[in-house]
Amino acid sequence: MKPIQSELKAWMDKNENFKTNYTRIKNEILSDPSVKAFLRDHPELTDHDIEKNLMRLYEYKSQSKQCDRCASFGECQNLMQGYSPVLSMDKNEIRLSYEKCHSRIQVEEQEAQQKLFQSLYMPKEILEAKMSEVIQDKSRISAIGEIISFLEEAKSGLPKKGLYLHGSFGIGKTYLLGAIANELKKRNYSTTLIYMPEFVREIKGSFKDDSFNEKIDFFKKADVLMLDDIGAELQSAWFRDEVLGSVLQYRMMEGLPVFFSSNFDLNELEKELASTRNGVEEVKAGRIIERIKQVSSVVKMSGKNRRDE
Repeated sequence: MKPIQSELKAWMDKNENFKTNYTRIKNEILSDPSVKAFLRDHPELTDHDIEKNLMRLYEYKSQSKQCDRCASFGECQNLMQGYSPVLSMDKNEIRLSYEKCHSRIQVEEQEAQQKLFQSLYMPKEILEAKMSEVIQDKSRISAIGEIISFLEEAKSGLPKKGLYLHGSFGIGKTYLLGAIANELKKRNYSTTLIYMPEFVREIKGSFKDDSFNEKIDFFKKADVLMLDDIGAELQSAWFRDEVLGSVLQYRMMEGLPVFFSSNFDLNELEKELASTRNGVEEVKAGRIIERIKQVSSVVKMSGKNRRDE
C-alpha cells in the first residue's frame, strides 16, 4: 500500500483545479505576516516540515491573535471563544496551542469582581451606585469625607471600622452603601450588603434547610459587611443576642468593618433593640450598641427625601 502522502500528491497532479487552489492557499498562508515572522524565527524548518504542518499554519493564520480582529469578547470569531492561537516548536515539529486572549481575561476579572459584591435583596439601582454621583451632592459632605478617608486607608488594608450612617427616611443612605461597595470591589474586597429585615427572615428560614451555621459564618467573615436599615423591624431577643450580637462580636474581635444605615441614631436604636416581646431589656440592647461603636464610626446624614422626586 502506497503512503498516503504520495497518493495525495498523485491525485493533486491529476486535478489541476485542486492543485491551483492548494497552491494559492499555501501562498496566502506563507505570506501572512504572523506566519512569516514565525518561520523567520525558525530557519531550521525545511520545506518538507512546513508542508507537513501547513494545516496548523492555516488554522493559526485564519484566527484572531489577541483580539486584533474581534470587536469584543462576545463577537470573538475564533474556534474557541476567548482563546488566541500560539505557534511553538517541539523538535522540528510545529505545535499549535491556545492561550486566553485579553478580552477573556478582562471578562473573567470583571466576573470575579462582581462576585465580590454579594447583595441580598437589593435593587439594581443600588448595585450600580456610583461614588462619582455621590460626591456631587453637597448635603452629604460630612459622610463623603468619612467615606473618602475609609477608601484611602483601604488601599493599604481594610480599616477596622466601617460607618454607621443615620438620618431621616429617603436621603440616600442605602445608595451610599452601594457606592462604597462598588469602590471596594475595585480594590478586590468582598462586600456583603443585605437589607436588615430580609436578614432576619433569611436566618429564620435557615432552620428549614439546616444552613444556619453556614449563613452565620458567611456574615461573620465577609471582608466588609453592610447592614441596611437596622432597626426597621422589631427583632426577637434571640435574634438580637444570638445572631446580631454573635456576628458583631466576631467582627469586633477580628477587626472586620461593618457599615450600617438606619433611620435612628444610636440612642434611638438602643430603645428599639431593648423593646422585645419579653419586655424592655436595656442591658442587652446596650451591649449591641457598644459592639456597633467598636465596628463603625457614627455619621449623621441630612438632606431632602429623594424618594419624593
